[in-house]
Amino acid sequence: MKMGCSKLQIFFYFALIHLAIPTATQNICTNTDNYTSNSTYRANLDGLLTSIIYNTKIDYGFYNFSAGESPDKVYAIALCTGDASPSECRSCINESRYDLLQACPNQKEAINWAWDKKCLIRYSYKSIFNKLETDPQRASVRVDNFTDVAASNNVLRPLLDSLRKRAAGGNSTSKFALQSVPAPHLQTIYSLLQCTPDLSELECNTCLQDVQDDTVAPSYGKQGGIFLAPSCVLRYETYLFYNPSAETTSPPPELPISTPGKESNSSRTVIIVVVTTIASAVLIISISICIYLRARIPVDKAEIDTDDQISVVECLQFDFGKIKVATENFSNANKLGEGGFGAVYKGRFLNGQEIAVKRLSKNSSQGEIEFKNEVMLVARLQHRHLVRLLGFCFEGDERLLVYEFLPNASLDRFIFDPIKRAQLNWEKRYKIIEGIARGLLYLHEDSQLRIIHRDLKASNILLDAYMNPKISDFGMARLFQLDQTQGNTNRIVGTYGYMPPEYLYHGQFSVKSDVFSFGVLVLEMVTGHKNHTFRGEDSGEGLLNYAWKKWKDGTTSNLVDPTLRTDSTIEMMRCIHIGLLCVQENVVNRPTMASVVLMLNSESMTLSIPSRPAFVMDSHTRSSMGSTPSRSSPVQASVNNVSITELDPR
Repeated sequence: MKMGCSKLQIFFYFALIHLAIPTATQNICTNTDNYTSNSTYRANLDGLLTSIIYNTKIDYGFYNFSAGESPDKVYAIALCTGDASPSECRSCINESRYDLLQACPNQKEAINWAWDKKCLIRYSYKSIFNKLETDPQRASVRVDNFTDVAASNNVLRPLLDSLRKRAAGGNSTSKFALQSVPAPHLQTIYSLLQCTPDLSELECNTCLQDVQDDTVAPSYGKQGGIFLAPSCVLRYETYLFYNPSAETTSPPPELPISTPGKESNSSRTVIIVVVTTIASAVLIISISICIYLRARIPVDKAEIDTDDQISVVECLQFDFGKIKVATENFSNANKLGEGGFGAVYKGRFLNGQEIAVKRLSKNSSQGEIEFKNEVMLVARLQHRHLVRLLGFCFEGDERLLVYEFLPNASLDRFIFDPIKRAQLNWEKRYKIIEGIARGLLYLHEDSQLRIIHRDLKASNILLDAYMNPKISDFGMARLFQLDQTQGNTNRIVGTYGYMPPEYLYHGQFSVKSDVFSFGVLVLEMVTGHKNHTFRGEDSGEGLLNYAWKKWKDGTTSNLVDPTLRTDSTIEMMRCIHIGLLCVQENVVNRPTMASVVLMLNSESMTLSIPSRPAFVMDSHTRSSMGSTPSRSSPVQASVNNVSITELDPR
């Protein structure tokens, strides 16, 4: 368990992760009208969807705008749930727009519901503003029934009726309501209802009533579901799925009135209310105590330029004894790997949750700065393509980082293995490339913090059970101000072969540094070769220059991993082209990650001609040089394919 946090909180957390959650991401493509990939309509659509992310209106959770002139005019709406923060809203909209363009590549009218990630995005060739739309409707319903269906429905129906009236009675910027009520058998029902705020009160009420009558009513008795229409959404669950702070401003719903002959139910309801009230009080008190009792850990000026202290995430601190038990006293049998930080161990808590524990070695080449850096950054980052930090331990001489366990270890264990690489067909590799790109885009533009990773490489990309990529190892990362474009350092850290020349020689880094590393990684993914060990056919040139030479000669197909020769050659050639754009020597010429994601998702987007790649010093050239030609102090970097932290499941 974690120090300073209530056991009740931890119980709730671990209980919820095992619930079967309905899938709320849905795409609807209308096939009545289509556009061509290079049309004016597509250009207007791309520009409009991009503008949403940078428009301040989205901070209020709603955006409606149009672009172009008839017949190529595009109308778009973006809506986020009322409990979503501005950063959550932007991140969801950003991901959803790419999902929508990929799912509906040439339709003039489409909808993406991503209410599991808290947003909706919709566009059309005809006006959709201030118009009630209840079709098409979609529903995703839980499999399990309430234990007592009749009694639970007697609580659910009045709750939905109350919230429908409150949501409809909202204002021109928000038509939204949520609330929880106790239900039989010590359960709680949580519900959220919302309309696009451009509807009138009557229209909003009509939309929610239609959804309730058409899709919710047939599902009464189920323990949860998400019910969607273009103009509104209704959701209820038996677990907390929204930000509870948003509930504090909502008045309590009308509860059902007891009837004669229902004394036992009435008494049970009283007990439930009392228990729930006490539990809520305990939870609030525990959080208050947790904040009050935060131990102050001395923090020196670290690599990140911020005054934040580790104490801001003190409730993530684990007890050393619990981790020791979970890893069987850090036994060799549970050891997953070892790197510059120290050893990594697999562990299992008593509740069955598997974890990966990084233990700082006493002789670590990294140390306190990287430990604090990773805790302070990763604890505040939430994205499906970033590895999730569960907590840390700072006790005596022990420095531990506790992460979610990812069973497929790191990407390099597959892509560079002559046998395992066959498990990664092109479809999986492309999915990994796209996921890494989205993770970097989140770090650079969509998170509350602007972060430069500085050590992106195959061994720092971990893979979950479904081969989804997650960027890991933020010990070398740097925090930027939102308007900052470049930084300098006297301490060069990272991995040879992935570092751009302006950083390696002059200590200058920016988001384009990560773009360079991403480009190297893309070329490695397509070719199956390591950049720092690759030698060309005759000249012994590195992978980047060799790939550029083949691209100029029009023979890039010779670069492709032989195990992929039967897959989509066009996509592979495009990825090589994108990779070469990312590794150009001139920083200005390299694309941003926003542009890269767009290139990966839009076949119609014309790619510019890459210039010659930068010369990159690798482990071979380094050994022949007396010193690093830079103004930096001693370089900390991997000189081979061994990651600072490597995971190897057993």
